This record gives sequence, C-alpha cells and structure tokens, in this order.
Amino acid sequence: MPRTGTGPDFIESLARGLEVITAFAPGRDTMSLSDVAAATGLARPTARRILLTLVELGYVRADGARYALTPRVLELGAAYVGSQGLWEVARPHLKELSARTHESCSIAQLDGSDIVYVARVAVPKIVGLSVQIGTRFPALQTSLGKVLLAELSSREVDEVLAEPTRSGLTPLWSPTKRERDEELRQVHARGWAMTDQQLALGIRSVAAPIRDGERVVAAVNVNTHAAETSVETLTEHHLPLLLRTAGEIGADFARLRTLPQVVG
Repeated sequence: MPRTGTGPDFIESLARGLEVITAFAPGRDTMSLSDVAAATGLARPTARRILLTLVELGYVRADGARYALTPRVLELGAAYVGSQGLWEVARPHLKELSARTHESCSIAQLDGSDIVYVARVAVPKIVGLSVQIGTRFPALQTSLGKVLLAELSSREVDEVLAEPTRSGLTPLWSPTKRERDEELRQVHARGWAMTDQQLALGIRSVAAPIRDGERVVAAVNVNTHAAETSVETLTEHHLPLLLRTAGEIGADFARLRTLPQVVG
C-alpha cells in the first residue's frame, strides 16, 4: 500500500496504519516490532506508535515482544459486506444451491487483478485450497474472475491485469494475450465461465454473473474437486441451478437497492 498520496487530502498516518494491519499476512500471524518495521518499510519508532495505537483501539494485541491481530479486525471487512447488503440477500440462495449440488458455493468481486470472496457456503470436503471470506485469488484463472473480467473492455482488462496479484498464489494457467481475450469473449457471449484446474490441481468450478439491473456487481460459483465431479456434471447439472440462483440473487439485490434507506 503506498504511503504517498496524490493530493493534499491524503492522510499518510492512516495509510501507514492500514499498511501495518495488512502486514499480518498468512504465515505471519504474530510479529515483533522489527518484523513489522521490515515488512512495511517504516522506521521502528513509527511502527511502534502505530502498533500501540492499534492495541489501544483493540485491533492488535501485545503478547510480550510480539503482536497479533485481534478478531476485531474482521469488523472492517464485515462493514463492507454489510454495507453492500449482498450477504443477507445471498445467504438463502447460496444455501439452497449448495444443498442441491452438494458443493461449496461462493460470491466474489473484483479487486485489482484478484477476486475477493465476499460470501460463501461451504461443505465439508477436502480441497486443495482454503477459501474463506476475504480470500483472494488471481482473477483470470478462476471462473468467478473470468465472469467479472468478461464485462470489461479489452483496455480495461489490460489495465486491471497489469496490477500485481496480492494473493500469493502462482496459478497453473498462463495464457497469452490472444488466448486470454478469446477466452473472455467466449465467457461474455455465453454468460458463464468454467475453470478446470487452471488455478490449482483438482479445482474445477463454474460461475455466473450477478446483475443489479444491467450492471454486473459480483459473480457466484459452484466449486468442485476434479476427481469427484466431471465437466459434464458441472455443466449439465450444476450450471442450470447456478444460472437460476444468479438471477434470483440479482433480482433480490436490485429490489434491495430500491428500498428507502433508514438513517439512524
């Protein structure tokens, strides 16, 4: 996260605080002051003040010389999901889709060159990748990401995918620009996308767009293990259910937008 803004209203101290929070990445659940300073590039006195401020606010806890995030950090992400109203709308639809397919179902949105999961109903199956709310993957190699990228112009796709991924995962599929553009054209034309072990071994999924009127606001998928679910089952059985679910969520989301907002 950059600490140098583009205008006079940029608050550098806020940017630094957020950078310290995001420094607690997978594999770095606890960090020393030196660890935080090294990960963020901040001077130790600055990192120390930010950590102590976050401790006082309840977002970080101190355990001797080491620091860790507290569950209160989840409130930051929950505020986004709650403000969208998407999870409340999607919950019953995702549960029904999962029950009818016996697979995990998720909703994601585009963030730079990644997708970020904002809603999920999981089934207890062993899969190669752990997914939860807030998980991010490279967009192009996921069915969810293909659906969202297919809504963009070629120039917009170039700009989005030029941003470095923040997922930490190296996908298996590395298409040429021509292959990428052809794939996204097909996705846009048919209205859904599939990925077959392009992100990671064993991961096979199909996704469809969620529309708020004419605007695509997210994508929803059914995720399967390639050893258990054939492409035919995915496209002939799961896909029709998925497309209906995407339409129902989109219709409910559009109705939600029309409701008067209550100001408390």
